Amino acid sequence: MAPLLHLRDVALTFGGQPLLESAEIAVSAGEKVCLVGRNGSGKSTLLKIAAGLIEPDSAERFLQPGVTVRYLPQEPDFTGFATSLAYVEAGLGPGDDLYRARYLVEELGLTGEEDPRAMSGGESRRAALARVLAPEPDILLLDEPTNHLDLPVIEWLEAELKSLRSAMVLISHDRRFLSNLSRATIWLDRGQTRRVERGFGEFEAWRDEVLAQEELDRHKLDRKIAREEDWLRYGVSARRTRNQRRLGELHALRDQRRTARKAVGTVKLEASEAQSSGKLVIEALGITKSYGDRPIVKPLSLRIARGDRIGIVGPNGAGKTTLINLLTGALKPDAGTVKLGTALEMVTLDQSRESLDPATPLGDVLTGGGSDQVMVGGEPRHVVSYMKDFLFQPLQRGTAVGALSGGERGRLMLARALAKPSNLLVLDEPTNDLDIETLDLLQELVADYAGTVLLVSHDRDFLDRTVSSVLISDGDGVWTEFAGGYSDMLAQRGRGVGDRSRVAPEKQAAEAAPKPAAAPAAASKRKLSFNEKHALETLPKKLDALQAEAGKLNAALAGDLYTRDPKLFAKATARLDEVTREIAEAEERWLELEMLREEIGA
Repeated sequence: MAPLLHLRDVALTFGGQPLLESAEIAVSAGEKVCLVGRNGSGKSTLLKIAAGLIEPDSAERFLQPGVTVRYLPQEPDFTGFATSLAYVEAGLGPGDDLYRARYLVEELGLTGEEDPRAMSGGESRRAALARVLAPEPDILLLDEPTNHLDLPVIEWLEAELKSLRSAMVLISHDRRFLSNLSRATIWLDRGQTRRVERGFGEFEAWRDEVLAQEELDRHKLDRKIAREEDWLRYGVSARRTRNQRRLGELHALRDQRRTARKAVGTVKLEASEAQSSGKLVIEALGITKSYGDRPIVKPLSLRIARGDRIGIVGPNGAGKTTLINLLTGALKPDAGTVKLGTALEMVTLDQSRESLDPATPLGDVLTGGGSDQVMVGGEPRHVVSYMKDFLFQPLQRGTAVGALSGGERGRLMLARALAKPSNLLVLDEPTNDLDIETLDLLQELVADYAGTVLLVSHDRDFLDRTVSSVLISDGDGVWTEFAGGYSDMLAQRGRGVGDRSRVAPEKQAAEAAPKPAAAPAAASKRKLSFNEKHALETLPKKLDALQAEAGKLNAALAGDLYTRDPKLFAKATARLDEVTREIAEAEERWLELEMLREEIGA
C-alpha cells in the first residue's frame, strides 16, 4: 500500500552535533505506528518535520494530494483564543462537523468556556486533543498525548483512537498506551531510524537483540584492529609499497571505530537506604478530610507494614496527593488518627517539580551550593561523577534548572531524592517525562526497594510492575484497597478508574459500606461445589479462547476493514467490546473461586 506520508533521508544538525541522519517515517492509510527513542534523541523534532513545521537541513517529504494532517504538540499555543471551544473549532476545516468538536470538548470534561490563560496542564492537553481529533484527519501526529491526563481520560482516549480510521504516529512514555494501540514501531537511535512491523509490546525484545548484535560487531572490530596493529608492529614487510594497502585498511578501521556512535548510556538508579523502619510504618484509623462540602476522604482505616508498596490511583481532583499528605503526617485529618512507625526516614518526589528553583544551577541542586561534593547514602561523591549516573554532561553542572527539558528535570529530581537515605519512598507521579529506559530502571528500583513505597501514578504498566496493592478512589471520598497491581484491581473491581456509570447506585453503596469479617469456622467447613470445581477447571481455557478471539478482532480492526466494509467494521467493534467484557467477568469469577479454594485449603 502506497504511503500517505513518506519522509526520508532526513538530516538535521544542532550546534555542530548531528541530531538526525538518514531518518525516515512512512505511514499508510489506517496504520498505527509508534515512534520511540531516548529523551533528546530527536523524536519530537522528527514529528515536527513530518508535520511540515520545521525545515531540516535536507529531506525528501511526500504527502499524497488531498491528505489532511493534524499535529498534537506537547505545548499547544492558545494565543488569540478567548475560550477553549474557540480554540478547538479553529482546527476544523471546510465541511468538518461542528457538532463533533463540541461533543469531544464535553467528552473530555471541558465546558468550552474555559479561559485558555487560566487552564491547567490537563485542561490544555484535553483542549488540544479535541482540536486534532475533531476533523478526523487522514493522519494524526501525536506527541505525548497522555501527558497531564488522568487514568479515566487516558482509557477514553485509547478507545477513541482505536475507533478512528486515521493513520497515526504516536510518541508516548506510556507503555500500556503504546502496546494497546501500535501495530508497527519506528526506533530513533543515534540519529537514524529502524522500523519493525511489530507493536510496542514486542519492540523491546527486538531492540535488545539489535544492541547485543552491535556489541558483538564492535568486539569483532576491536579484535581485527588489534590483529592489524600487531602486524604493523612486527610484520617484516610493513614498509614495502605492496603493503601500503593493508596499512590504509588499518587506518580505515580505526576511523570506523572512532566515528561509530555508541548507544547512549543508561541511568544508574540506586536508592540510598537507611536502617530498617519498624514493622508497622503507618496506621490510619477512621481518618476523614473534607474541603467545604466536598469530601476527599471518608472514614478510612489502613495499616501499612514495612515492605508494602501501595499504588494510589484515581481521577484528577480525587484527592490522591491529599491522601498521601494525610498518611505521611504532612496534613492533619478532620477526624481520626494517623500513627507513624518508628525510625522512619522519608524521601518525597513531588509531581510538580515545584521544589526546583528555575534559577538554581543543576550542580547546586544536588550539593546545596558552595561545594563540589554530594552526599549519597551518607558518603561523599564528586557532583560531576554523580551527574553522569543520571546522564548529565559535566558541562551541564552550571546549567540553570529552568533551561532543562522536562525529562532532565525528572532525572534531576530522582537524583536529588535518591541521594538521601530513606526507608519510606513517597513518589507522586514519578514517571512524568521519563523515557522508557529510565522507566525500566525506576521500576526495578521500586520493585527491589527494601523499604516501603507510596506511589501515585496514572501509568498502568508501571503500577502493574511495582505495587503490591492498589488504593483506588471510588468517588465521594470513598477509597478501596485491592491486592495486586492495576490489572489485578481491574479484574476484581470489574471496571477502571472513574467508571461508575455502569454500576447501580445500590451496588456503589454496597461497595462503599464496610464489609463484615468472614467467620473463620464457616470457611473451614465450606467445600467447593461441583459447579465451582468445574468452573475453576474450565475458566482458564475459556479465557484463552476469548483472548485469542480478541487478538483476531484487534488485528482485523487494525487493517483497512473500515474502508472495505463499514458494517462489518461496526459489527467487529461491537463484538470486541463484548469479548472484552466477557474476559473481565471470567477473570473476576476465576479470581473469586481461586481465593475461595485457597481460603478453604488454609
